[in-house]
Formats: sequence, structure tokens, C-alpha cells
Amino acid sequence: MRKVTLIRGARQLLTLRGPAGPRRGTDLRNLGIIQDGAVLIADGLIVEVGPSRRLENLALSRGAEEIDASGCVVMPGFVDSHMQVVGGAPGLARPIHEISPRALETLAQRVVEEAVRNGTSAMEAKSGVSLTEAEELKILRVHAELRELPLTFVSTFVAAGLPLDLAERLLPLVRRRKLAEFVEMRWEDGAFTRAQVCRFLTLARELGLGLKMSAGPRCSNPGAIAMATEMGATCVNDVVDVTERDAMLLAQSETIATLPPAVQFDREDRRYAPARMLIDHGAAVALASGCRAESAPSPNMQVTIALACRAMNMSAAEAIAAATINGAHAMLRSRSVGSIEAGKSADLAILGVPDYRELPYHLGVNLVNLVMIRGTVRVERSEVTWPVR
Repeated sequence: MRKVTLIRGARQLLTLRGPAGPRRGTDLRNLGIIQDGAVLIADGLIVEVGPSRRLENLALSRGAEEIDASGCVVMPGFVDSHMQVVGGAPGLARPIHEISPRALETLAQRVVEEAVRNGTSAMEAKSGVSLTEAEELKILRVHAELRELPLTFVSTFVAAGLPLDLAERLLPLVRRRKLAEFVEMRWEDGAFTRAQVCRFLTLARELGLGLKMSAGPRCSNPGAIAMATEMGATCVNDVVDVTERDAMLLAQSETIATLPPAVQFDREDRRYAPARMLIDHGAAVALASGCRAESAPSPNMQVTIALACRAMNMSAAEAIAAATINGAHAMLRSRSVGSIEAGKSADLAILGVPDYRELPYHLGVNLVNLVMIRGTVRVERSEVTWPVR
């Protein structure tokens, strides 16, 4: 028997429907809003999207479980395309080898659950916090366990703390055991030559792994963005220092620039990416938490959006699109998540506000009333009750 759910009465239904590729320029502001909107879901997939009156009269809606979203914003779940969920407890710099795999998984699942509580329904987790092969594989095995959770979870092997020759030797093993889908190169200034970076990324691509590049936030190489676009990387992460030439290269490529304002907020200099310049040049930008278990423990994408609007001069609409559909493109998951469209996974968040433009104003307040992932409610906010007076 089919499980059918009808979410109805949304004051604003943000569908994020639009062109097939990542949103750029003025398209980044188009949220595809339906007033008094509804979503019809069957067996975890979105079947119909439209005005409540029309969807309520469909044959499939008869007998459906109803969720009343009156007075609320309904939107796609956030897609956090850049975070590290495996590490020690926040603020405690214990080496990975001192923590058991079970304890690591428990700590990582807490980060995942906190992200979900705040509206995230899909995420990409990175390795790269270890200094040995054994520790790196330990992290990636925890990722493999977390992929069993009922949500979109993508794993990326980051070449950071390991010597490059060792990282290269690990690539076939990572691919063979399906421990990661992407490889990310963190190219710090002076660490590797351009030829070494190109060789590493070429090897990864030949093995069938997706390519990503990190452009910072510390000691970034000024050629990182150019290399990312030249190699056809899916995205370049931790973007902070950007020239107009970088922006033009990104605009002319399919590479997405991922901006993590919460990471910069956690640093003394608080230098933020020039999001306005990137968007105005036509670059595709995504927002991500940049959460790091030991140094920047903030998996809350609502905080990311608030900081993007306050510190990087993005509009609420641009920030929401960057944190949903463009995040999905940065993970190569845009066909299944990131927008509310027929055929996609029913990954939704219901916010307890009447207008999406309120989202950036509530810094540190969880506005999420409900999170649905694959058609199943995973988070439901409980109301505060008082005795009758």
C-alpha cells in the first residue's frame, strides 16, 4: 500500500524550480514561490506541486495523511555540500587514532543529527583531518557507516595532511572500496608544485573520482581557482580571496564556488568572500556550513544564511538558492534533491515564519518546525505548553 502525504496550506512554498544547471546572476533570486502551496508525496517521492486547492482535489490526495503548513514557509531541505563530521569532540584536539571507530561514529552522528534538526537533509562530508594513512581510512570507513542513514550523504577524500605521494597511492584503494565519491585537493601556497597538483587530480579523474579543489581559507594558493576551472572540478571550496579574473574564470566554467561564512566568522580577521562580486560576474555560488568537528562546530545552515546576508551582502533569496539547489549541484545530486519538483526526493523543511525573508534575521534561532527526508518526518518541533490560567 502506497504511503501518501499531502502538505497543504503553505503561505509560501519555495519550489526552487528553474533551469537545469546551477543558478547564476538574477536566476539565483528566483525561488519559484507558490502562495497557498501544496506538495503531494507518495512513497518518498514528490508527485505533484501546486496550489493547495488543485492538489486537494486530486484522486491520489483522497485518504492521504495531511500536514497543515498554514502560515508557514515550506522549502527544500538545506543541502550542506562542505563539512567535516568526523573528528574529536569540539574544542578537544584528540588524535583520530586515540578514538575508537565506534566513538568516532557516535560523535559524527551527533553532528549529522544537529544538522538535520536545523533543516539540513543532504550533506557532503570530508576527510583530511588526519596525518596518517590509517587515520584517513578510519575516517572514510566512518563515512561508509553514515551512508547507511536514510538521507543523502556523500563522502569526499581530502588530500591535506598526507604527503602527496601517499595520497596518490591511496586513490585506487579509496575507489575500489567505494570509500569516497570525490577527491578534494587542498593546495596551500608552497606545498606542491602546479605539476604535482595536476598529476594528482588527473589520476583521480582517470580512476572515476569526481574532482574538487579547496581555495583556502588559510595559505591558499592564488592559482587554486584557475586550476579548478581548468581541470573541470565540480566545485572549489572555502572560497575567500577572489580576484576579478577568478570570478570571470568561474563564470565561464561549470565549477561552483562554495562559500562558508561561518568558518570566517570563527576567525579573528573575519575576511568574507566577495559574494556580491562573484554573483554579479555570473559565477555559480553555493553556501555551506564548512563545519569542522574540532574547530568550527556549526552545522546549522540557518546561521550560514544569516551570515551570508549580513556579512556578504547576499539577499535572502540568493542565500536560500545557494544553500539548496546550488549545494545540490556542488554534490552532483541536483536530480534528486535541492528543489521541490515532481520525481525528486521528498526532502522538505517547514519553517515557522510566514515569509522567507525573515530567515536571515533570526541568528541562532531554529525556525524549523518539521523536517521530512525521503517522505518520512524526521524532526518535529514540540510546542511549549503552559498550565491553564
